[in-house]
Amino acid sequence: MEGIKLTATARELRKASTDAEHRLWHHLRAKQLEGLKFRRQEQIGRFIVDFVCYEKLLIIEADGGQHAVELEKDEKRTLWLKSQGFHVLRFWNHDILTNTDGVLEVIWRYCCDSPLSPTLSHEGRGRKI
Repeated sequence: MEGIKLTATARELRKASTDAEHRLWHHLRAKQLEGLKFRRQEQIGRFIVDFVCYEKLLIIEADGGQHAVELEKDEKRTLWLKSQGFHVLRFWNHDILTNTDGVLEVIWRYCCDSPLSPTLSHEGRGRKI
């Protein structure tokens, strides 16, 4: 039942993207970054992440003001995602909106400088085969 609830929540989050998420998605969608496929508002385990590239095991989070008071919660979430093999890049919404090129540069450097990731299951749950 929880999986169905999270799927509906992810669908709603896609419809209600923040300006920062919308701007970042404009640059990540349709394999525009080095031909890599990104998904947005994707369920991984019990979490919904803003953006994920399974090929690089990369999660990108666009953080608004609420994250300044949710540091402990975000840290636990990040630790769990890392335990599943993912690398998490976090950017403040303000930085995405005012320094989009700089944010994209950081993402590009991670994607181009990191080694190829292991093959994932077709469900995309982050488990290595």
